[in-house]
Amino acid sequence: MADGIRLEKIALQLGTKRFSFDIAMTDGAITAVTGPSGSGKSTLLNLIAGFEIPESGRILIVGEDVTHAHPSKRPISLVFQDNNLFAHLDLVTNIGLGVDPSLNLSREDWARISQSLERVGLSGFETRKPGTLSGGERQRAAFARVLVRKRPVLLMDEPFAALDPELRASMASLLLDLHRETGNTVVIVSHDRAEVQKLADVVVAVDDGTIVNSAANTAIPYAR
Repeated sequence: MADGIRLEKIALQLGTKRFSFDIAMTDGAITAVTGPSGSGKSTLLNLIAGFEIPESGRILIVGEDVTHAHPSKRPISLVFQDNNLFAHLDLVTNIGLGVDPSLNLSREDWARISQSLERVGLSGFETRKPGTLSGGERQRAAFARVLVRKRPVLLMDEPFAALDPELRASMASLLLDLHRETGNTVVIVSHDRAEVQKLADVVVAVDDGTIVNSAANTAIPYAR
């Protein structure tokens, strides 16, 4: 299978910490990144997203060299623990910003936004603001934004960490449903062993700023 993401001989120094990554992540797979706190998991994600620029090496996403590309120019969507929703804006506007930051949207775009909210179980929530929603509902809104952006790569940094166990399980199931629907390449940072076992096609272990292991998750078949 083709590579969705490739980090080639990446080197980066942050303060006294040295990072070195060399890995290919399969197109259309869910890759879980695990490891102890401070090991470099979030730094790996930040390099792919463009929030950190390597000193040397190359980063390719779906075959395109994005090593020095601005985050907004990379074919990615992001879902983090804090949802990245603007508290003063309603949900339909928050999601619309993911389509076009200037909100220059067509009637079809607005219809697609409403459809994405319906898809994640938030039909009728268009005018609600993030502060009126539960943690699970805010994460569902973040997934709705992913759906309308239609990017081939989804990056997730501990997206369910603040949720209770029942909600974590529900959101993990929603992620799998959306992945089946879109076929995108997903990279998720997680400390939760059960979550990793349920979601991941491939598990990447990071420690001391480098990748120490990458292997298929044998607990589940690759093709769901």
